[in-house]
Amino acid sequence: MAQRSLSICVFCGAKEGNNPAHAEAARDLGAAIADMGARLVYGAGDVGLMGIVARAAMAAGATCLGVIPKHLLDLEVGKRDLTEFIVTENMHERKMTMFLQSDVIALLPGGAGSLDEFFEVLTWAQIGLHQKQIILINIAGYWGPLLALIEHIIDQGFAAPSLRGLILVVDDVAAFRAAVGDLPPA
Repeated sequence: MAQRSLSICVFCGAKEGNNPAHAEAARDLGAAIADMGARLVYGAGDVGLMGIVARAAMAAGATCLGVIPKHLLDLEVGKRDLTEFIVTENMHERKMTMFLQSDVIALLPGGAGSLDEFFEVLTWAQIGLHQKQIILINIAGYWGPLLALIEHIIDQGFAAPSLRGLILVVDDVAAFRAAVGDLPPA
């Protein structure tokens, strides 16, 4: 029986942001996922960094699973030309479906939605519900304030120092590729 390919869930912005390095990293990540022979799992939008990652992954030959709640089909311009396209009832179902369909979680720059996705999978890891690798791609230091907040939470006694070990921080897509390496599908 053939082993399935690694599935990489990418949480990122539905906007491109102000720094062109973020869009460049999204393109590089999409291409890298394809080059690794992995499948992209993402929020199914065709806007912002989400759309850039998906278009780059598809252009390079990756299979792509997009998961979008019905209330965001228009706002995030649901990308229907994906390998697989799932419409969920709500955001919670979207996040759960993306999580269950992935082996690795990657976080590119994004806003409140990306933070929500990140903290949910981080919390699940913290309470022992999964052991999937969570990789924060800190393009141009974007996630520095988040990392400082996590240190503050630990310093103030609201999380154990082991919380740090649940997140792998890398500075670029090349370091992401090296970190993922030959991880087998979960």
